Amino acid sequence: MGKYLIKRLLHGAVSIIVVVALVMVMIYSLMERDRIFASDSMYTKVASNQRTVYCFTKWEEYGYLDLVTYAEYLAGLALNGEIDEETRSAASAIARTPEQDSKVVREYTEKFTQYYESQGYTVERLNAKTNGRKLVNGGQQQLFAHKDHPLAYRMWKYFTGLISIDNIHRVQEDIGERGLTFTLHDPVYGGDKFAPAIIGNGTVHKYLFYVDDTFPYLHQNFATINLGTSYSVNRGIDVFTTMTASQGPYVLSPVTFPTGLHEDSADDLHTATYQAGSREMNPVNADRFTDDYTNVLTEKGSMSKVGFSFVIGIIATTLAYMLALPLGILMARKKDKLIDKLGTIYIVFIIAVPSLAYIFLFKAIGGKMGLPTSFDLESGSKLMFVLPIISLALPSIANLMKWLRRYMIDQMNSDYVKFARSGGLSEGEIFSKHILKNAAIPIVHGIPAAILSALTGAIITERVYVVPGAGNLLTEAINKYDNGVIVGVTLFYAVLSVVSIILGDILMATVDPRISFSTKDR
Repeated sequence: MGKYLIKRLLHGAVSIIVVVALVMVMIYSLMERDRIFASDSMYTKVASNQRTVYCFTKWEEYGYLDLVTYAEYLAGLALNGEIDEETRSAASAIARTPEQDSKVVREYTEKFTQYYESQGYTVERLNAKTNGRKLVNGGQQQLFAHKDHPLAYRMWKYFTGLISIDNIHRVQEDIGERGLTFTLHDPVYGGDKFAPAIIGNGTVHKYLFYVDDTFPYLHQNFATINLGTSYSVNRGIDVFTTMTASQGPYVLSPVTFPTGLHEDSADDLHTATYQAGSREMNPVNADRFTDDYTNVLTEKGSMSKVGFSFVIGIIATTLAYMLALPLGILMARKKDKLIDKLGTIYIVFIIAVPSLAYIFLFKAIGGKMGLPTSFDLESGSKLMFVLPIISLALPSIANLMKWLRRYMIDQMNSDYVKFARSGGLSEGEIFSKHILKNAAIPIVHGIPAAILSALTGAIITERVYVVPGAGNLLTEAINKYDNGVIVGVTLFYAVLSVVSIILGDILMATVDPRISFSTKDR
């Protein structure tokens, strides 16, 4: 079994990499990169050269290319002592057209162009109405160089950056003494409550370890999963955070900020991450925080996307097994009787009718009965879950009934069953000790997949009932061309699929010891 698991895990890892790589090839090679601005309101507000500049800055942010501005080039020369500040200032005064440039500007723009073109970059200059506009880091937008990142490089960066380990050298700015501090009294609770915490300075996260009253009670930020940054669905937020962060209305509670300010707030100080210059740029941060660890998540009253999907999926799965197993057994034992015929009609209906059709049918019937037909995060009613659960459970019931009946009937016609009858065993003993046990083996294999698939959500069902779950996340990302979310969710689905197959094999071997995944030398 050990060798089998290792082999399975290696094959699974390769499969995951191949699947994600294929998705990345399709969306980054076959899809025009301008599509990522489909839901970007800022893109429509700017025009002409400003739009070009905005596009390049965002493409760099999302990993499409490397971008270097002329101002950054001059700053590098000054930092290395190759030019003084007076020369840097004179060389940065680019005119509206090359013909209007001063001699010193022409000298350094030519050096900039020659150097970056020799490195494989494309150098562009935007003239006319662009004088004085900023690009990034104080750079003039008229002159910049860019080079696309090869797809293989993007894949390598993505897979090697899936897990990041925080340390005291992650923040590049000068923030004073770097280090980790262990305390038994977390400052978030006023310092008078026993609550162990590890606080960092120079790390991305301020709190690397802390304790609170929410599951799983012990939390860490030493290792962070990075599935990819969202472009539009949850702009600037990692896909993993998007799937696991709470949703709905803000939950206000008394908070004491590091400056001593007391306020009813939804800010979760334990999630604070470093944001350079945030206190200088925002007076609100200056009133609340003593350092630039100001970027915090907020506490909200509803479950996360994965939480909604899992609750609906696990209840539907449990309901399906509770109903399908006894009904499938009854159909097999009463083959060609009334109960078998009624069950067959139900199975044929579910198989023949498109899922979207009967989901809308259940939605219409449920609406007539007064059940909520869509989710409202501000509503505390549990009735919102009824229709999505029913819509998910009914096809699963039909599928389980169909396969259990088929497996049991196959076993009923086996030679060992005839031999058991001739040996004097009753029909009840034959069914319980032989037929059901053997027929249940392939059904058992699907249990881990059914449970883990609850985490991924149901795309169509969540879309119809407007469930704020993980399944609807993928369709929303596709509609908005949010490539970061598409890749991240694909990886999430692929990992769960591989894990469910391995767990299914283990469970099947546990139920039937005759099944072995090891080979013996002859």
